Amino acid sequence: MEGNDAVEALSVPEETILEACGDPPLPEMGVIEQVWDTDPIPDDEVRERAAAAAETLPLESVPEGGEIALGVGSRGIANLSEIVAGVGDALSGAGYTPFVFPAMGSHGGATGDGQREMLNELGVTEEAIGCEIRSSMEVVEVGRTPERDVPVVADANAAAADGIVPINRVKPHTDFDGVVESGLSKMLVIGMGKQRGAKIAHEWAVDWSFREMIPEITEQLLSELPVVGGVAIVEDQHDDTSILEGVPPSGFLDREAELLETAYEIMPKIPFEAVDVAVFDRQGKDVSGQGLDTNVIGRRPFAINEPEPESPRIKRIYVRGLTETTHGNAMGVGSADVIHEDIVAELDAPTTLINALTASTIRGVRLPPVVETDRAGLVAALSTIGVVDTDTVRVLRAPDTMRLHRLRASPALVEEARSREDLRVVAEPSPIEFEDGAFAGGYGDDHA
Repeated sequence: MEGNDAVEALSVPEETILEACGDPPLPEMGVIEQVWDTDPIPDDEVRERAAAAAETLPLESVPEGGEIALGVGSRGIANLSEIVAGVGDALSGAGYTPFVFPAMGSHGGATGDGQREMLNELGVTEEAIGCEIRSSMEVVEVGRTPERDVPVVADANAAAADGIVPINRVKPHTDFDGVVESGLSKMLVIGMGKQRGAKIAHEWAVDWSFREMIPEITEQLLSELPVVGGVAIVEDQHDDTSILEGVPPSGFLDREAELLETAYEIMPKIPFEAVDVAVFDRQGKDVSGQGLDTNVIGRRPFAINEPEPESPRIKRIYVRGLTETTHGNAMGVGSADVIHEDIVAELDAPTTLINALTASTIRGVRLPPVVETDRAGLVAALSTIGVVDTDTVRVLRAPDTMRLHRLRASPALVEEARSREDLRVVAEPSPIEFEDGAFAGGYGDDHA
């Protein structure tokens, strides 16, 4: 079925939704802002600070002129090319030969060229970082876990190097809660394992939780491979670089756990415990590994044997589109209750399914009901939560789950914001405007 045919077959017209729901009145929407106290590293200092972080790593075991493999690959990291370039500067200046390898599991269509192209889109090119990029899906087996006899694999280029330094953001993971989640250790276990390693890890995680698996395999990789440390990144609520720190191998679990606590404290969140309808303008792999960050929406419907976050409690979620840089990967779309037809039009089914198969989370790519317009999506969501009073219903709209500085909010939420020091009312509620069925107006903020 061609793309346009799929959209036509799946999308429900606005007229049909309004006939079924009675064209109910919609709440007015104002604009509120979260008040955050941040202290980001200035952009023009990031490269130098990254170099300083790398200079703290214990490199004595690397022979003079030895090759050091830099693991890079996570999307959505601010200043990534400058950070990688800074680490390369420090290692080159110390007499070593750094090179970059993609440490991104199965992403990029699970091909070497695809992963090189992904790095290019992240700004990590040989010209920008000043060193070679070696991209291959070839892995080598470096051992097996002692109790379960699970193969432990690693990127062949990295394993052949004299030293390995993963560069990654430490942040809460979308699929599990643990002492360490997304960060240096996960990049070693899953990212460096390429498609084969990622598939092995996700298959075994069904019965052997990531919270147990990642620390155990990390320790094995540290003992089997020349990992000389990592460069950890923590971002603030605006997704600006806040911390750049060199972490020695001995700190991959303990220090990373401390940085994870900091990341939890400063990650952007929905500022309400209960929301009736949440609208997100977009989702994508550059926003979260699951498209919509499960820690933000309080849902983890696709994870096996993993509890959902306690809050927030959102009755209905409507998603309007995909980010451009997700390239049709709609991983996690199953977290939504209603989606706009634009998602179907942009969806790359093979890429999405390969991601889901590798991650053993096929429930996360089940397609929710599809609507023709934003008006239809909002009406459908509101009409399935019980009796609605436009003065008391709690509706929130955000750009995505990573950009939560300024939000559109219904009168009930605006009133609550007036009494809170962590929130500020930017614009009073006014009737929702549509242009050809689409929401009109934005958030009026560069950080939105």
